[in-house]
Amino acid sequence: MPDPPRPGELYPLNKVRAGCVVIVRQLTAAPDINQRLREMGFGEEQRIKVITLQNNVLCQVCNARLGLSAKLAENILVAPAPPFRLAA
Repeated sequence: MPDPPRPGELYPLNKVRAGCVVIVRQLTAAPDINQRLREMGFGEEQRIKVITLQNNVLCQVCNARLGLSAKLAENILVAPAPPFRLAA
């Protein structure tokens, strides 16, 4: 992800730095693959934390760690997540 990320821009999941929290905005794979990604927790508006980027992309999704190939992660378009704010 370029420094700093621009609001509203979408990035492929495999281009996000490790440690970043992002929100899934769009899935661009074939419909059957998109459905399987949604079943795994990679649905639109889901918050994801990228843990590592090597040959595979390891992410924390819904309190589980899931690995994807870089090629599959390329079909998941994400945007930077706004920081959490605690209630006063």
